[in-house]
Amino acid sequence: MYKVSCAECPLRKYEIFEPFTAEEIAFMHSFKAGELVVEPGTTVMMEGMPSPQLYTILEGLGVRYRTLEDGERQVINFALPGDLIGLQAALMGEMSHSFEATTDMRLCVFNKNDLWRLFQHHPQRSYDLTWLSAVEEHFLGEALSTLGRRSAVERVGWALLRVHARLRAVGLESNGAVPMPWRQRDLADALGLSLVHTNKTLQKLRADNLAQWVDGMLSIPDPFALAQVASVDLEAPQRRPLI
Repeated sequence: MYKVSCAECPLRKYEIFEPFTAEEIAFMHSFKAGELVVEPGTTVMMEGMPSPQLYTILEGLGVRYRTLEDGERQVINFALPGDLIGLQAALMGEMSHSFEATTDMRLCVFNKNDLWRLFQHHPQRSYDLTWLSAVEEHFLGEALSTLGRRSAVERVGWALLRVHARLRAVGLESNGAVPMPWRQRDLADALGLSLVHTNKTLQKLRADNLAQWVDGMLSIPDPFALAQVASVDLEAPQRRPLI
């Protein structure tokens, strides 16, 4: 299988990601241990288990979730290209959630033992790990606020706007639509709603021409109108580091 060189990484062309210096690219090339290709439905990392590796999503989409006592799952976040997976296990010994591929995926693989080389030789990139952790914590806080304070329409609108903006930022928009391969059940689990309530809310948004989620594709004709309905500020995704 062809291994993508860090110097030719297709993600680097997107403005959402911070640029690399030539020295950093050379180091990342040595830091990268290989690539992993997985099929939809593959559990890449499992809750409660250690992992000797961490991953950056090069291609494809996935989902992070926790399994509840009743066997149901709580979706934590949808994973997109450029996301770093497994940092928690690398630093704390085990994962507190699972990660599953939703589509075919290609992952850059890094050995967690090599993290110390990153800290030693590239402190700025090491700081990026802290930044990514802080952003993840901020997102979870925003999600908790959404679940606790917003109506079903506001919750679904907030989630669709956020996912749509992130997918556009990594070049996955085509003819005004972005891929949305997850199930309605996944969205319901992420937002603390029943499947029936989620379905009715999506139907209302579609009838009002605010959001169309059809055949695995999501389009938002007027993001400003949906943001108003969802009672959120329409903001571009924050520029972020790429590991």
